Amino acid sequence: MSGQQYDEIGEAFEGFKSLPMMRYGEVPSFLGLVGDVRGRSVLDLACGTGFYSREFRRRGAADVLGVDISVEMIAAAREIERREPLGVRYEVGDVAELPPLEPRFDLALGVQCLNYAEDLATMERMCRNIHRSLVPGGEFFVLAQNPDYRFDCPSLETYGFRCEPAGEIETGRRVRVTALLEPQPITIVSSAPRREAYETCLGAAGFSEIDWVPLEVSDAGIREFGKEFWADLLTYPPLAMLRCRA
Repeated sequence: MSGQQYDEIGEAFEGFKSLPMMRYGEVPSFLGLVGDVRGRSVLDLACGTGFYSREFRRRGAADVLGVDISVEMIAAAREIERREPLGVRYEVGDVAELPPLEPRFDLALGVQCLNYAEDLATMERMCRNIHRSLVPGGEFFVLAQNPDYRFDCPSLETYGFRCEPAGEIETGRRVRVTALLEPQPITIVSSAPRREAYETCLGAAGFSEIDWVPLEVSDAGIREFGKEFWADLLTYPPLAMLRCRA
């Protein structure tokens, strides 16, 4: 479901991070969740064009490998690396078929990753491959569609996105997300797996200490737009995060 649609986007995907929800909600929340990466190795799964790969390398990660199923996304990430060398490595790969990686990594990131599993068996296989890629006690950080998001809530268009239901699959609900970019909006079909789907698959793969963490808005976002602007986003958050330990 994910590879071909992302091939058609390429480096335009970088524009997502400029939209209010991403700039002041997702990005600071996820960076805060992961925390200090200095001297640690990071495996960035479903890395896209490498936004988080680059950010954590800048923040002192000793080694960063970005993996994505989309050939064009990896090509865009490598081109950005060529223009602004940071020492980040990128590889085309499917997390569901991820081979054993040596040496293992201290941290793994899965931003919009597990929610592309079409069924529970695939999600569990992805989780097992990720667990196998981490050192004992290593941490896995996830950011994805909120399993509890209500589609009858106020529109997200104020924050740069449109989110619509698009049917059901085994893991949960399919979701059509449109980033309201100029001059051309970009639509991606993803899914919002149930909480128990995540927890069951992660637990079966050997992960423990599974902890859901709410999305927040940064102080910069409050200063820029005021508290009232963010009320609907925080009441009906479209994204959720979790962390767990190998």
